Amino acid sequence: MEKTQSIKDIISKAVLVVGIFLFIGVMFQSVRDGIGQVMDVIMSPVLLLVGESNFFLLLSAMAIITAIYSSLIQKYLVDQNQMRDFQERMKVYQRDMKEAQKTQNTYLLKKLEEQQAGMMEEQMNMMKQQFKPMFYIVIISLPLLMWAYYYIGGHPDATLVFPFWGTQFLSDKLFIFTYWLYWYILSSFAFSQVLRKFMNITTAGA
Repeated sequence: MEKTQSIKDIISKAVLVVGIFLFIGVMFQSVRDGIGQVMDVIMSPVLLLVGESNFFLLLSAMAIITAIYSSLIQKYLVDQNQMRDFQERMKVYQRDMKEAQKTQNTYLLKKLEEQQAGMMEEQMNMMKQQFKPMFYIVIISLPLLMWAYYYIGGHPDATLVFPFWGTQFLSDKLFIFTYWLYWYILSSFAFSQVLRKFMNITTAGA
């Protein structure tokens, strides 16, 4: 049993190291291109099957895969009961603080201020608990993103019809992000919210 647990710990740490490497590595152009080229070996046949004209469908599928994977990671690596318990206590604390300020109840205000440091510390611990899974999530999400980045970089004329924005070149930028990344983020976020609601996943900022 101990040997099995030890193997699990080694695998967990190895995956974490890979995630950290990817997280830092994508800051460098050479790493981004390298990951994109490796992923292209896998993704090009998939794109040929889907059809290049349906690239947006593959982009949406990648976003959904990211949403599913990240939701499952959050559900099973973060203590959901502890998270919900903290959220309930934080709501009560905020409600009591608001009421005490409204009624100028100095006794209650002093009592709540004494609790404030503990609540903030606990909130930070909850956020740290959610930070670690992020490195597991990037193992799937970043290679997919780097492939999309690599593919679109080689196909600057690729376009997509957006709601409200009309037809746009995927490589063009709106503010700081390219259009394809907006599509990816919005698709992933929308599906993730539905999935998290269905799976009853709580986050520290909720």
